[in-house]
Amino acid sequence: MALIVQKYGGTSVGSIDRIKAVAERVARAYRSGGQLVVVVSAMAGETNRLLQLGAQLSDAPYPRESDALVATGEQVAAALLAIRLHALGCPAVSLLGHQLRIMTDSRHGAAKIKSVNCDRIERVLGTGHVVVVAGFQGVTPEGDITTLGRGASDLTAVALAAVLHAAACEIYTDVDGVYTADPNICPKARRLDRISYDEMLEMAGLGAKVLQLRSVELARRYNVPLVVKSSFSEDTHGTWVGREDQAMENVLVSGVTLDQNQSKITLTGVEDRPGLAARIFGPIAEAGIVVDMIIQNAGADGRADLTFTAPRADLKRALELVRAVAGEIGAAGVRHEDQVAKVSIVGVGMRTHAGVAATMFKVLAAEGVNIEMIATSEIKVSVVVNAKYGELAMRVLHDAFLGENPALAGN
Repeated sequence: MALIVQKYGGTSVGSIDRIKAVAERVARAYRSGGQLVVVVSAMAGETNRLLQLGAQLSDAPYPRESDALVATGEQVAAALLAIRLHALGCPAVSLLGHQLRIMTDSRHGAAKIKSVNCDRIERVLGTGHVVVVAGFQGVTPEGDITTLGRGASDLTAVALAAVLHAAACEIYTDVDGVYTADPNICPKARRLDRISYDEMLEMAGLGAKVLQLRSVELARRYNVPLVVKSSFSEDTHGTWVGREDQAMENVLVSGVTLDQNQSKITLTGVEDRPGLAARIFGPIAEAGIVVDMIIQNAGADGRADLTFTAPRADLKRALELVRAVAGEIGAAGVRHEDQVAKVSIVGVGMRTHAGVAATMFKVLAAEGVNIEMIATSEIKVSVVVNAKYGELAMRVLHDAFLGENPALAGN
């Protein structure tokens, strides 16, 4: 019998009525045959509520206890869904991360999965039960509860699908698939039928919030077929995420993304010699701050300006680290800007088509949008612009590449 892993996000199980609706969907799938493993997130808003409780007791809650606290959100959701399934005549067993032995490292709040033991899942499936798994959590070799990072119930689902060799991993959320752009910003955005792992990785990393980045990485590594569907709709199509095929390669641009959680830091007058970049970015990396774009402009006097972007939420910490290093290396100064946005176009068709970046720049120039930084890869072009132009840039680029009369056609 085919085995399917389903994952339901926080909005999908956000109330008792929503849990009842999910249970009905799971029960129908169970009665149609096959085996089901269902991964759930905490009810919408529950993780934030639990974190706020901890914050009322400490300005910096001890990470081990914070993980033990927030992991209860998924435990509640899993138990409630299993209770409702039983009431519908569908046998179900809820299991937590430590009961499955989802082994992780000890980095509380952002733990990495080391191994997954599915013996207990397979035993329960063998008795004809649906297995309901609390997502987002694991356990250290010492037995401490860990959490995998925000949005990581996707990661739990993909990891289980990989180990169990599932026929598919269905991600149910509040949207009915992956769109060419955020429909809230681009009314003309349309749902994609298929998208490659690489395109989805780029889009997830560039601000699209449909799938968690690490889950897509894991799916690509183990070739887990993903499909994104809405738990609020009976539409069964959704968007499939998988390996590239010829049809995907014929599409020049698959999506436009906007990341408004960006900030920009510039070190001026940095001596242009080997080793200084490592001095600057080493402490930032050790602090767990993700640096995105980096540009260095060399000057004629042997000194350079070095500019990079980082998440806006990390700006304060990054500035503290950069200013400390700037004094040590004799930099002239440090500037920063928190009102910037990153706009990107993504598509595997770019690999074999010239002129994409030039067209992008021309479209933005026509709208008076100044480009502050540029970064490219084989399948994406990203630019940093002033935040007030972010949504405008997204819309005009979507019209240019994905509208009725695209500026460039695919191969």
